[in-house]
Amino acid sequence: MGAVLEFDNVSFAYAASGAGGEKAASGLAAAPAPRILDGASLAVPEGAFALLTGATGSGKSTLLRLAKPELAPAGERAGQIRVLGRDASDLSPVESARAVGYVFQSPDAQIVCDTVWHEMAFGLENLGVPEPEMRRRVAETCNFFGMEPWFRAQTAELSGGQRQMLALAATLAMRPRVLLLDEPTSMLDPIAEKEFLGLLFRANRELGITVVVATHAPAPMCAYATCAFRLEAGAVREVATGPLAAPRPLAVDKGTVPLSASAAVEARELWFRHGRDCDWVLRGLDLRLVCGEVRALAGGNGCGKSTLLSLLAGVARLQKGRVKNALAASQALLPQSPKAILACQTVRDELFEWGRGAGYGDAEVDAALAELGLADAAARHPYDLSGGQQQMLALQKLLLCRPRLLLLDEPTKGLDDDARAWVARAILRARDAGATVLLTTHDMAFVEAVADRVSLMFDGQLTCTQPAAEFFADSWLYRP
Repeated sequence: MGAVLEFDNVSFAYAASGAGGEKAASGLAAAPAPRILDGASLAVPEGAFALLTGATGSGKSTLLRLAKPELAPAGERAGQIRVLGRDASDLSPVESARAVGYVFQSPDAQIVCDTVWHEMAFGLENLGVPEPEMRRRVAETCNFFGMEPWFRAQTAELSGGQRQMLALAATLAMRPRVLLLDEPTSMLDPIAEKEFLGLLFRANRELGITVVVATHAPAPMCAYATCAFRLEAGAVREVATGPLAAPRPLAVDKGTVPLSASAAVEARELWFRHGRDCDWVLRGLDLRLVCGEVRALAGGNGCGKSTLLSLLAGVARLQKGRVKNALAASQALLPQSPKAILACQTVRDELFEWGRGAGYGDAEVDAALAELGLADAAARHPYDLSGGQQQMLALQKLLLCRPRLLLLDEPTKGLDDDARAWVARAILRARDAGATVLLTTHDMAFVEAVADRVSLMFDGQLTCTQPAAEFFADSWLYRP
């Protein structure tokens, strides 16, 4: 079997001045950007289910995006990339769409239409597929994924798992020969992850689509993988899948802090829905978060965890109920998309943005850059960083302001083990300095490392709240 995707001695460095070619607003000279890829070579056989692993910021997303000209980042590139035997740079947008499908880490970066049916048809319309053929492809793809019950739903009302499935289905409707996926399960609960991977495996085996998945969490995928590669120091090497099947626990010294009796946040009888004709997301939910506590919210995709954080932060408005937030004057919300926090032209400017009001300066920013391992990337545009690096940068930007209440939505998504451990240590340092933390996550090893208590959300309420050790001991589904 021949290779359908080939990288031959590929090197790449992002444009030194960052995205858009603009000069750094801080006045920093644009230093030559280091090579994120340096002689990377890789051949993916036809029909393979390939895993691509590597540390946060190692260049996995960059490598995959270079295979699609319309997604390729700006910068200096050397070497050759071939798709189905052709130079990738020679593919027209239509040829690229038919040859290579791409599923982003966040479905919100991919979904552009307001309804499921329109999103399914959008790519096919752009390809000029005749309407009868379009209707057939949409119907067959939706049947394959079991999407008919929510075919006419609003995309904004879908759960995270449904949005990720929609992104995959809309891509497959264009019938690509090769499918590239960037951390596709990082925001899925354990059940949704199994369902998504099962569908991806079916697409690989039954439809003959070659699959390449960039991931920091290869363990659940090893049963499906036919080969695996690791990107390290800009180069690619093939690795065995066996060692990837055993995830490492987070090495974090947690310590214990006595919980206060005083409430940081109290919520009573919270009711919320997205529209008058929609189902209730929250149904009379009660929450009491005490000062100095690290609380984790667990639950399936779409159960309302992110909605609850937004309501507590005052970003969304309640239909019924009451929130008393004693720390509202000193709070910070990290949303699922770090780009909602990142608004400056350089990495350094991001960390400086709130310095005047929060009372920090050069020394603190330099220390933060060094801690993140981004000192050499200070003049780069934040959007030129990997998804994981953007996540860490956004969190560090919030932490520099020393908020007393941290509301964190999936803070470890798309991060490798070392980066997850850094986030855990950062949260525990904030707690030790007096902060109260409420976070949502599907990363149970992370919960075990940082949380004092865990609340399980179901049917719009908090079904139970227990000390972390008791929660895991009593659960058959949620385990570190």
